[in-house]
Amino acid sequence: MAVLQAVAGINAVTENLEKIAMFAQRAAREGADLLVTPELFATGYAPALVKHSDGEAIRAELARIARQHGIALVGSSVEAAGSDLHICASLFDDRGSELTRYRKAHLFGPDEKAAFAPGDELPELVPFRGLTLALGLCYDIEFPEYARSAAVRGADLLCIPTAVPTTGDVGGATPRLCYNAERISTMMVPVRALENGVYIAYANHTAPGFTGLSCIASPYGTFLDAAGDGEELLIAEIDEAEVRRARKINTYLDCVRTDLYA
Repeated sequence: MAVLQAVAGINAVTENLEKIAMFAQRAAREGADLLVTPELFATGYAPALVKHSDGEAIRAELARIARQHGIALVGSSVEAAGSDLHICASLFDDRGSELTRYRKAHLFGPDEKAAFAPGDELPELVPFRGLTLALGLCYDIEFPEYARSAAVRGADLLCIPTAVPTTGDVGGATPRLCYNAERISTMMVPVRALENGVYIAYANHTAPGFTGLSCIASPYGTFLDAAGDGEELLIAEIDEAEVRRARKINTYLDCVRTDLYA
């Protein structure tokens, strides 16, 4: 599988989609079956400025890119549902069929909450090349409940388009007491993978303004590939047998006291 990390221009839809197409072609040429792209990459990430973008047209273009280059694709767009707008992620197969669409459940910060409504449904589980895939978006993966729920329902690959801004350390002068957004990629994502025995494909925007650090994490909590803060295409081989093996070694799903924890 492949993960794209790149710069997207705000409301530069044509140029952003061309970049996705270029990397989709490259990923397919290098043998990838699936490409995961960052959150709202087609429009650029700026909730107040892109909330009224034509999500339907963007999804049609993402489908065309997947079909043209013969590669499955996870892309993010805006979805209108009545008076509500949602940030969504879609999975397209290599023929351009949209297999599932997920609405972001955990909105991050005042800008997202002012522009969008949260989704109220769990992600669907979708069979893909011998694995079972579920979609999430950015802030979702920072909640252990999201990943655990997907894992206990049968997911073994989580695809997470994301847009994590650079915040720097805040909260004090002592490093161990500070919060740094980079730790989401370097600490939280591999821990989610380890504690649930799942692969995680985490696709972020690049610097400046974003942390980069996209990654493909294994069900052992290790990095199969990881980016810095520049434009990169990550590629790694994933295998359902490794999910089974990891869960035999790290038996969290079997040993959790569900009689104690709702």
